Amino acid sequence: MKSTVRNRLEGEVINIVKGGAVTEVDVQTAAGVVSSVITTRSLEETGLKVGDKVVAGFKSTMVFLDKV
Repeated sequence: MKSTVRNRLEGEVINIVKGGAVTEVDVQTAAGVVSSVITTRSLEETGLKVGDKVVAGFKSTMVFLDKV
């Protein structure tokens, strides 16, 4: 499947917290853990489960930086 998303991190689903309307999916990547909130319907339609290999793609029109 082709994508225009340039910001992509390959990883493995390590945790799924299923809710009524939305579900949180945690993905372990080489850069660390990336969390995504998707609809529970999307979770069911894709059949995602812990251990699946995935690509986390993201786009942003704005990035904020805070000094620590």
